[in-house]
Amino acid sequence: MKSRLIKFLGVAAVILVLAGCGPSAHVETSRNANFDRYRTFAWAEKKDRRGRTGSSTMMENQVKSAISDRLQSRMGWQQVSRNPDVVLSYDVLVERGSRVESDPRYSWGGFRTFYNPYSRRFYNVYYPSMFMGYDNYEVPTKEGTITVTMVDTRSDETVMQGWATDEVNSRRISGREIDRIVDAIFRKWESGSKNNRYNERGRNGRANGRY
Repeated sequence: MKSRLIKFLGVAAVILVLAGCGPSAHVETSRNANFDRYRTFAWAEKKDRRGRTGSSTMMENQVKSAISDRLQSRMGWQQVSRNPDVVLSYDVLVERGSRVESDPRYSWGGFRTFYNPYSRRFYNVYYPSMFMGYDNYEVPTKEGTITVTMVDTRSDETVMQGWATDEVNSRRISGREIDRIVDAIFRKWESGSKNNRYNERGRNGRANGRY
């Protein structure tokens, strides 16, 4: 029974650690935005200081593809080349970061040999190892942040901006890392949208005397 409990606690600890290692996402939306009326989107053009449109890298194409796929599959929006409801832009940033790791620290444990002068014999005494706490240290990492900005084409107002940060392996964010970060943004956005609709129904119900 005790061994099963230890195994259960170990599995639970691993699950909690993995759950806390996901991308950290934040989303801001405009109070004036009505996302239910949006149906189409397009991408803003990236130009250099001379006004020339540069070619996109493979990583940039992966970012755009990840965002477009989620808008189409989750929101039901369509990407168009003329008269979109919203225009999208994005930014990718990779910075140096660090994370704190901990190693358990134990006292010395083992046998020590002593001599009994009265019996003229040697004997061993066992000293158990004792838990003394943790040694904390910082590990250098790289953190990748993707920011998605959505602008209403009729009013030129920013109606949504979301960003998420996750640990990455190199300055070039991989496709899998891009999917994790973009997915975190959309989960946060969808969660906030559901809460906003719930609160709006609640306010309307109270105003009509239903509560």
